[in-house]
Amino acid sequence: MTSVTDLRKGVFFEDQGHIFQVLSYEHIKLGRGSATIKVKVKNIKNGSTVNLSFINGAKVQGITVEKRNLQFLYKDADNAYFMDPQTFDQVTVSLSRIQEDHVYLKTGENFSVSFLKGDPLALELPPKMNFKIAETGPSLRGNSATNIYKDALLENGLKTKVPLFFTVGDAVVIDTRSGAYSERA
Repeated sequence: MTSVTDLRKGVFFEDQGHIFQVLSYEHIKLGRGSATIKVKVKNIKNGSTVNLSFINGAKVQGITVEKRNLQFLYKDADNAYFMDPQTFDQVTVSLSRIQEDHVYLKTGENFSVSFLKGDPLALELPPKMNFKIAETGPSLRGNSATNIYKDALLENGLKTKVPLFFTVGDAVVIDTRSGAYSERA
């Protein structure tokens, strides 16, 4: 059993027959009463996100997951295919399991994949990744003293906003948590 105070971002646990991954953790203590633990979790089986509340001292069934670094090969309409660089075994992960994160998959890049008894549970993305701009408006310089952004379509199909001076083919760093432009690559 795992105490709810140990539930931090990325931790997996089982509650009422469902496997959850913690997305955010909040400890709330008001006045003289007991503390409340609020966690935002993702249900691994159906992909839904819910908020759960526990009293301080409550326990949940912890589960042990194995994390492996895998190299992304390719994806089709239903699955993403990875290779273990040590054993050269191919691993198939359902796109429904990794949901919107599949747009950040780049051929040849390494990603951390969590497994429970040989079954892939979740994909862990690096916080920032480099992508090239595939389409954007014309480049403008010196147009304003403030930050002004224009729409851009990246090589992975993601739409984001970039500063005015970027052109097609330029590389940018994207924050994978929000999908927003972070800096020039």
